[in-house]
Amino acid sequence: MNHDLLIKNGMVVDGTGKDRFRGDVAVKAGRIVQVGRVDDAAAKVIDAEGQIVCPGFVDPHTHYDAQITWDRLLSSSAEHGITTVAMGNCGVGIAPCRPAARELLIDDLVTVEGIDKDVLTQGIEWGWETFPQYIDAAEKRGTALNLAFLAPLAPLRTYVLGSEANERAATPAETKVMAQMLRDAMDAGAWGFSTTASRQHIGHGGKPLAARLASREELAAFGAVLKQLNRGVIELALTKAYATLADDEYELLDFMLSASGRPVTWLSLHNLAEKPNAIADILDRIGPLLARGAKPQILTRPLLYDMNLRRPFQFTEMKAAKPLFDASSEEQKAIYANAGFRMAFKEELKLGRKWAGLAQNVIVVSVENEALKKYEGRTVGQIAKELGRDPNDVFFDIAVDDDLNVKFVTPRANTDPVALAAVLRDSRTMIGLSDAGAHLDMLCEAGYTTYLLGYWVREQKALSLEHAIKRITSEPADFFGFKGRGRLQAGAAADVVVFDENTISSPLRPSAVKDLPAGGTRLYCKASGVRDVIVNGQALYENGRHTGAIAGQILRSGG
Repeated sequence: MNHDLLIKNGMVVDGTGKDRFRGDVAVKAGRIVQVGRVDDAAAKVIDAEGQIVCPGFVDPHTHYDAQITWDRLLSSSAEHGITTVAMGNCGVGIAPCRPAARELLIDDLVTVEGIDKDVLTQGIEWGWETFPQYIDAAEKRGTALNLAFLAPLAPLRTYVLGSEANERAATPAETKVMAQMLRDAMDAGAWGFSTTASRQHIGHGGKPLAARLASREELAAFGAVLKQLNRGVIELALTKAYATLADDEYELLDFMLSASGRPVTWLSLHNLAEKPNAIADILDRIGPLLARGAKPQILTRPLLYDMNLRRPFQFTEMKAAKPLFDASSEEQKAIYANAGFRMAFKEELKLGRKWAGLAQNVIVVSVENEALKKYEGRTVGQIAKELGRDPNDVFFDIAVDDDLNVKFVTPRANTDPVALAAVLRDSRTMIGLSDAGAHLDMLCEAGYTTYLLGYWVREQKALSLEHAIKRITSEPADFFGFKGRGRLQAGAAADVVVFDENTISSPLRPSAVKDLPAGGTRLYCKASGVRDVIVNGQALYENGRHTGAIAGQILRSGG
């Protein structure tokens, strides 16, 4: 038998958690036909001597909805061994969309996902109106990675309610229309729907993102669509789940599980410095939800935000900060300097906002004002103590005095390595949450896979290589129902990664690159140690270099 591709002599880790073994992987017509000892010839042979051979990684949480229209490679996820991505998370996206509402959805992305408006305006190649047309357009355009789409509720509600989607719940008649549109999206191959209840998610005009206004009646109708089809999942963003799970959030998860009868994943669980065992405590408390198919998402790395106060995403849940959004740079500086704003800001922090207590931990990374250079590399708390002032005042003063050019880094969570290692081993959680394609000026977590395998497996020995690979291949694939993905076995799609376990890694801090439409800048995470990435039997990366192949597929549910 002649094969199209033969990967020989590698140490195979098949994605099931079983021990590695020395073997070969044979591929024909984009699918794996044999794993083990293979003596047959092949048109192309990859010698994986000294390398690990495993399934392509599955990223359950990306925001590539806009980026797929100008970047078929989906960098930097591709070079980290990720071969399948789930899109349309957190209720935000760009389909369905009437031509007259394009700017509304673009403004949502500017606020929620931190993408410059010029980038979106020049970069998005509109060619659809309905969600099925959006999926078809992606298939026609071509993609290097496999794409799985969730139907986000913000554009769905905007399509039916127009500009009022950010202001009110839907009527029964409108709900019926939206439920049918969701059914159409599912029939076209969507894998479920996503929404948000997070106070941080605000859209155009500083109003709540439209998905947040969905009533329980709407959510019940949407859940009923999945229940009737008996397929699909729900993704949900919450406000307090990162450190605890409030009673109303627990109740919402319970409601969604009951309404749909389908798995629900939510974000996100982080260990805070002041609550190092927060995730373990939450998991123990929500056992009944987990048993019914709920699964929280976690990161593999400390959560560090690059922060620039021209885009104050960290303050989106705060009423005092509302005038900052959609304001010019000069208007923002005036607000930050205003004593009334600062007083209202501090009073609101007493209500338990996410920013409470964080200003003192913010690191001043770089400034342009020479008079402020002495502060670079120091925390705002250290500077405030030296000056005998409130950290929030010092934080805003530095920003204003540097004409809002200052780059801050905010250590947010997962700073306790012992607690994080325990959670990474816990199969009650789902590893992912890269947010790839969003928050382009704040973070780039596309390298969570290579960081897991380099730092946590090789350096810290917090979990075995076999267990770690299972966590980022078959586990997320099984949650979504991606048949034939996430495992190296006969009949499965030939999504394969070949890497050096002694060098695989990614940097903790990303670097800036200027490669977006309209000359925009984003943060980029470079992979190390990943030699070959094969998608549907074709080499996407060979010896760490992109081949130009575009062999990804649109994964459609129900197929």
